[in-house]
Amino acid sequence: MPENRTPRDVLTMLLDGINEGRWTDLSHLYADDAVVEQPLLAPTPGRLVGRDQIDAHFSAAARGPIRLRVQNLVVHATADPEVIIAEYDYEVTHVTTGRTTTVANIQVLRVRDGKIQTTRDYHDHLRLAAVAGRAEHLAAAVSSAMD
Repeated sequence: MPENRTPRDVLTMLLDGINEGRWTDLSHLYADDAVVEQPLLAPTPGRLVGRDQIDAHFSAAARGPIRLRVQNLVVHATADPEVIIAEYDYEVTHVTTGRTTTVANIQVLRVRDGKIQTTRDYHDHLRLAAVAGRAEHLAAAVSSAMD
């Protein structure tokens, strides 16, 4: 029963799904009205609202050339039993070019009744763009967004 899942259980399921490339399964871990905030997304912060937008985001990742493996996971409990903080690195591989890098991440998740309600995801988007050979494009987009 989903409501018996702890925030740690849900985090583990999320990161295992990412490791295994099961992108299309991941949106089921989120509540229907979940909100995913990506304050460091470039060129402008991102916000996904609702499972449909989250599913579209994960579906796009499934079609992409990037493979992620979670490493160095550290999980922090908080005073709020619904909130968990995860620090970890992604080992990132661009399957077309073979380029690799390590990307730092922090996620703050709120899990209620076994489903992710909210997350704030802090990923190093510059390194993700660099492994794809798009760092210059990202820098130009950020510069344009500031004008």
